[in-house]
Amino acid sequence: MDMAKLAEEHGLERVGGRPSLPQYIKQLITRSDFTYTLAKYRMQSENERNRLGMLWVLLRPAFSALIYGTVFGYIMDGATARPHDFAPFVVIGVFVLEFFNTSMNGGAKSIISNASLVQSLPFPRIVLPISKVFQNLLNFIPTLIFMMLLAMMWGARPAWDWFLFIPLVILFWIFNQGVAFIFARVTVHFRDLSQVIPFISRMIFYTSGVFFDLKVMVAKINPDPAWQVFADWQPLNNVLAIARGILMVGRDVPYDYFWHLAIWAFGIFIIGFVFFWQAEERYGRDE
Repeated sequence: MDMAKLAEEHGLERVGGRPSLPQYIKQLITRSDFTYTLAKYRMQSENERNRLGMLWVLLRPAFSALIYGTVFGYIMDGATARPHDFAPFVVIGVFVLEFFNTSMNGGAKSIISNASLVQSLPFPRIVLPISKVFQNLLNFIPTLIFMMLLAMMWGARPAWDWFLFIPLVILFWIFNQGVAFIFARVTVHFRDLSQVIPFISRMIFYTSGVFFDLKVMVAKINPDPAWQVFADWQPLNNVLAIARGILMVGRDVPYDYFWHLAIWAFGIFIIGFVFFWQAEERYGRDE
């Protein structure tokens, strides 16, 4: 008798087998409690060994903003596209991009760093990058509140526009999740890529308008208005421009960037989800 039919008759499932896409989504939904618990306890375990514990969730981006702001804003005298309100500008940039960087880097390692779990238990492997990005979201929420408090030190005052952070964070979360799906699969097939990802992350960080106004910089490189399309559709610049428009005094919220970001977020998420699901059977076997 065929072994596959025999296993099916006795209700046995092959570890790591790929179900249909609807079944895969259903399995993922039924394991939502596991996904949340995994994210929660990983967040706690990563910080409990430090004396300051969860406070490092705030201190890490704060120290990064201080160091980058000092180096690029003062020691190097800044770039020609550096805005006059550089302090809140760079703080918002560093704090917000921290969510993206940790999601991309964490997503890339989510499968290869859990090889024993992947090889031993039958569950949708996509739970691992989802739990990692959700963990980063939980870390980002207090960081966002801290960022608001710092913005108030520079003259910002709570306003109705601040509620725009709700759709902004949701879209940013969806976008980051899609990116994590893509890198989670690619690093399984090309393990050496995990060594290159920190450099990719750094390049994205330096070229996304964290330390300078991307639209001003693009205009200086080429004044042709057609080139502004790059800045207007760069997803991370969309996020930063909206966040700065909400929190920084004298800046307007670029509302059209919301639908730019929505197209990016849902597009990358769907592509990443399907891309990851297509290799479900290979996770744990390419290790």
